[in-house]
Amino acid sequence: MTESKKAARYGSRAEKKAADRFNLTLDHSPWHDAHRPDGTPVEIKAAAVERANGSEGRFRVFRKYHDRLRREGGVYVFVAYRPRGTGISVVDMTMTHSSNLPLSTWYGAGGHRESQQRKIPVTAVF
Repeated sequence: MTESKKAARYGSRAEKKAADRFNLTLDHSPWHDAHRPDGTPVEIKAAAVERANGSEGRFRVFRKYHDRLRREGGVYVFVAYRPRGTGISVVDMTMTHSSNLPLSTWYGAGGHRESQQRKIPVTAVF
């Protein structure tokens, strides 16, 4: 299985764990993954604490969707995990307002999702 397919599978598992912990309703759109009971949009970001090559994991945030989440008063849930078989073991999880992203620079995403991106190290969040 490719790394991107594994990442997608782990991300789906992280979304379910975040939904359970924070009482979220999963309802994917291009710019958010869920809603809180009060209707607040939530974007869930997952990253392995350590990647297969030994480097630190990073959360990928796309500017186009981040800007929309901010306009709508949304929040992020960040999930740091370790792969365990076909599942994950959550190391840490937190919810934060979209205006509280750790500082970093936006840069080109190589045409992916027609947006700039940030890659935020796990240690910048936790």
